[in-house]
Amino acid sequence: MCGRFTLHTSPEQIAAQFDVEQPRLADRYNIAPTQPVGIVRLDREATGREWALVHWGLIPSWAKEPSIGARMINARGETVAEKPSFRAAMRRRRCLLPADGFYEWKREGRGKQPYHIRMRSQEPFALAGLWEIWTAPDGSEIQSCTIITTEANEVTSPLHDRMPVILNPEDYEQWLGQGKDADAKEIDQLRHLIRPFDAGLMEVYPVSPKVNSPLYDGPDCIEPLPGPAN
Repeated sequence: MCGRFTLHTSPEQIAAQFDVEQPRLADRYNIAPTQPVGIVRLDREATGREWALVHWGLIPSWAKEPSIGARMINARGETVAEKPSFRAAMRRRRCLLPADGFYEWKREGRGKQPYHIRMRSQEPFALAGLWEIWTAPDGSEIQSCTIITTEANEVTSPLHDRMPVILNPEDYEQWLGQGKDADAKEIDQLRHLIRPFDAGLMEVYPVSPKVNSPLYDGPDCIEPLPGPAN
């Protein structure tokens, strides 16, 4: 799964890598579910990309209450095109979530040790996601998103059997699509992107349990603890 991630890359680098206007960003070291997160998606005219802040935890358009989003922070890649909660967004509203690391936990003794996972290059990357619009009875709207997951690779499998889908830059355009409903054939052509990322490009190391609190968001969240790293 993916329950926490980081984004402290400069706005200039985000704008260049994801082909969007330079976003206004604060460094984040412990982004948690139900918090605002930045996504990259096609603009309304589907002629370019835009940056948007949305709620992390997808709220399907048919939901009666927005609280359902807390249970929709991740979507399994194997079934995302068929599940009622995600299939409309999979057809029409795919997005990228820029990140430069994420966390997983491993049970050790009586507790769980958090680990930070990132690229060996420490470069930012894109998590594959979906976004949705929910309209309240009073007409107000909430835009929300979810992160798609797949089976773990060799780096993440000692910690969890799932990991977020990470897209290569050359796949961004295909994932975002052309701003129209994707038919069954087009959706099928996206399935090859829902796969474990190259483990050789990634590294993992233990970090402070401070990251366990979603209220804590300091740069020391990503500082390595003494111990082995991969």
